[in-house]
Amino acid sequence: MNEIILNSHNKSLIRKKRFWNISLITLLLIGITLSSKIIDINSSNLLNGIPRLGDYVSQILPSLETSNLFLSSKDKGSIAYWYFNLPKYLKLLFETFNMALLATIIGSTLALFLSFLAAKNTSPNSLVFFTIRRILEFFRGVPEIIFAILFVWVLGIGPLAGIIAMTLHTTGSLGKLFSEVHENSNNKPIEALKASGGNWLSEMKFGLLPQVLPNLISYALLRFEINIRASTILGFVGAGGIGQELYLVINFNYYEEVSAIILLIILTVISIDLLSGYLRKNITRIEND
Repeated sequence: MNEIILNSHNKSLIRKKRFWNISLITLLLIGITLSSKIIDINSSNLLNGIPRLGDYVSQILPSLETSNLFLSSKDKGSIAYWYFNLPKYLKLLFETFNMALLATIIGSTLALFLSFLAAKNTSPNSLVFFTIRRILEFFRGVPEIIFAILFVWVLGIGPLAGIIAMTLHTTGSLGKLFSEVHENSNNKPIEALKASGGNWLSEMKFGLLPQVLPNLISYALLRFEINIRASTILGFVGAGGIGQELYLVINFNYYEEVSAIILLIILTVISIDLLSGYLRKNITRIEND
């Protein structure tokens, strides 16, 4: 008798699960269809455009020749000929790296300060909490490229506009993440310091920071990876770095230079992602230990 009831119950659960799966898939398909109509996706244009993408990729690929591969920059078909402008690219890559690093350091510092005011368990009062939360939402709600366009117009073409744009967005994004880390922390050390007569600053410095610091560093490193990629895009609006050079060679149809710069950017991003990932993993391991 019990087996019959159990089987019946299992069948009922399977039917309910099947019903919800079918319902969710149906809603997803309806949503995709409606979205496609609203944004006017034209399948024929899409199919016709794909071959053009292939044509452009084939144009930017270098004409390397096996026999000339390792010859000088004067010999066409060699790697040196393809990267004849390498010193300039490396200088611009270094500028891009510094833009991202500076924006991450300044943005993380501002985010840390504001995060104490934006967390429910550390903010002095509800008015400060509400105000700082809205400021952080504004900073992260406006895309970096919009900030960059604004500051390029104000300050002129150059890396300073990109640094300020990334700093503001970094402050908004990390401020929210840091405040959530604070809210999920253990309040007992803070309460103990408060009971012993400690002020707000000492409570944050000695009660909260030691337990949340590994998470904060991990988030800051993750944001640095994002800023490396963002700094490349910001160059397209005149905010300095390798992105600005990429924009120029695309506009002038210097096809082989396009592929040379893109490859350098990809290798740089991969290297920094691997290094940052390694550091974050070790930081997490130290925290767990």
